[in-house]
Amino acid sequence: MPIKDLVAGINDVPEKDAKIAAGLPYRDYMTVGVLVPHLNLKNETRIKTVGNIVPDDWVYVHDRSVKMGRFQVYNNWSPYLVKDLEHTIWMGLEYFCNEGDSMWSMTDDEFAKMAIEEMVKMHLIDSTSDVLDSHVERVKKAYPAYFDTYDQIDDLRAYLDTIQNLFCVGRNGQHRYNNLDHSMCTSFETVKNILSGSTDKSNIWNVNTEMEYHEEAEGSEKKA
Repeated sequence: MPIKDLVAGINDVPEKDAKIAAGLPYRDYMTVGVLVPHLNLKNETRIKTVGNIVPDDWVYVHDRSVKMGRFQVYNNWSPYLVKDLEHTIWMGLEYFCNEGDSMWSMTDDEFAKMAIEEMVKMHLIDSTSDVLDSHVERVKKAYPAYFDTYDQIDDLRAYLDTIQNLFCVGRNGQHRYNNLDHSMCTSFETVKNILSGSTDKSNIWNVNTEMEYHEEAEGSEKKA
């Protein structure tokens, strides 16, 4: 649960802590899944893919003439996400917005139309008529942001830690831009504490506070 909503639902929160929680900022998110028979992007790498599509999972968009922030190629996340893997590609077109703004307030059809037209503008596909299907999703508080009252988050954490049977986990639960692996790790640490009866929650909050993040790739370690 987002810390902002959590604290708002607790009775008798100290005024200082209530103000910190109420001021925590977020960025919201909209995406449209688009099914197409092909992409104009060519696979110019040595990585083999089904249908020889580009091997990327997601790509950030730096074209200022469009509003799209990033797109995903779901085929590359898992072949089980696509019914006809050999002949179709599921794309996820991603947009960063704020709940209630002009983009968020679009109808699903309006939003999908805009996004698909941007695909054409970016030469990802040739025509809007290439699209076989689409689906829109909205995600509130997708990205915890590090401004406004965030500089007082440690004070708020100290208050939350006084509630013995409350464990703050995950991206929104800690107001931290964790990836899914980190979010799961906070839950693993919580289970350890519950089973051991530990009341020290520092191990949960310390997940993803290291300065470096390491991943294994093709047998070699690289820093990201």
